[in-house]
Amino acid sequence: MTLRITPRGVAGAVAATVAASLLLAGCSQQTSTTDEATTAPVAENLPAPFDGDPVQVALVQQSGAGDFFTAWTAGAKAQAEAINIELTVTDARNDNAKQASDLEQAIASSPDAIIIDHGQTDTLEPRIRDAVDAGIPVIVYDLALENTDGVIITSQSDASMAEGVLDQLIADVGEGAKVGLVNAEGFAPLDRRQAVWDEYVAEYDLDELFFTGEVTESTATDNIPLVDAALKQHPDVQAIFAPYDELTKGAVQAVIQNNLQDSVKVYGIDISNADIEVMTAGGSPWVATSATDPAAVGAAVVRALALSLAGEIEETEVQFPAVTVTQQFLLDNGISNVAALRDAEPGLLLNDFLTADWLPAVSQ
Repeated sequence: MTLRITPRGVAGAVAATVAASLLLAGCSQQTSTTDEATTAPVAENLPAPFDGDPVQVALVQQSGAGDFFTAWTAGAKAQAEAINIELTVTDARNDNAKQASDLEQAIASSPDAIIIDHGQTDTLEPRIRDAVDAGIPVIVYDLALENTDGVIITSQSDASMAEGVLDQLIADVGEGAKVGLVNAEGFAPLDRRQAVWDEYVAEYDLDELFFTGEVTESTATDNIPLVDAALKQHPDVQAIFAPYDELTKGAVQAVIQNNLQDSVKVYGIDISNADIEVMTAGGSPWVATSATDPAAVGAAVVRALALSLAGEIEETEVQFPAVTVTQQFLLDNGISNVAALRDAEPGLLLNDFLTADWLPAVSQ
C-alpha cells in the first residue's frame, strides 16, 4: 500500500521534536529515551559453566552512543545478569585505536569469553585471532571478518532490512525518482545496507543526486549541515535513504530546515522511543524505517554466547530478523513508544529465538 503522510500539525512541531531528540543525542549520544530491558531473575538449574562462580565476559564496543546502542547494551546486561554472567563493558566512543586497545586489555585479563560489538575489520581482526589462539571464545556483532574460524558471527539481517524499507520507498516515489543517500562507509552493517541501495538504484533507475554523511560521536547533529548543503544544491530530491537512525534524524532535521517536508520523504533503519516521536510528529518527513528491537538483539547475542559455552549449539552464524515499520502504521495504531510497538509487533521480542529451558529471554 502506498504510504501517504497525513499532516497532524505544522512543521514547527516536528522540528521541535527532532531538535529535542538531537539535544539529547548531540552532546555525547549517551542519553537514550529507549526502554531498557528489565532484568529477569537468575535462572535455576543452570548448566556448566554458569552453575558456579560468575562467568567473566568482556564486552568490547566500538560505541555505546545513540538510542540503538544504549538499548542494545541494556538488553545484553539484563540477559547476562539473568544467567550468572559478569559483564565488563568498554566503550571506545568511535575511536578505532581505543577499541583495539580495549580488546588487547580484555584478552590480557583472560576472561571466559569476549563479545565484540561493531568495529573496523583491519584494526580488530588480528587481535581477534590472538584471542582465538589464546583459547578465549569470541562472538561478534555486526563486524565483518575475513577469517571467521573459531568466532561466532551475529548480525541483523541488513539486506532484508534495507530491502524492506526500500520497497516502501519505491512504492511511494516510483521508478526513476530523484533520490539522495546519507551514509558512512567502512562500517559493516552500513556497507551491507548500501550494497542493497546500489542494487535498487540500478534496478529502478533511480537518479542519485547526492551521497553524503558521516558517523561521529554526535552523528545526528553533525549530519544536519551535510544534508543541508546537499538539499540546497538539490532541492528537487524526492526521497532520502539514511540507513542508521542517527543519520536519519540528522536528515529529517535538514529537510525541515529547508522547508521541504512536503516534498521530500526520508527512509531510515532502526527504531527507538526518540525515533518514534520524530516519525509521528505532525508533518514529519520520516515515513518508514526497518528495525529490530535493539534490547532484544543485545540480549540474544548474550544467549548465543551462553548456548555456545554450554555446548548446546553448533551454529557459528546467526542473523536476527527485522520488521519494516511505516509512519502510517504507528499513527493508525496510536504507537508512541517501543513498548507499544512490541505489543503490536511481538516478533520484535525474539522471545523464542536462541532460548532453552534454563535460558529464557529477559522480559522487555
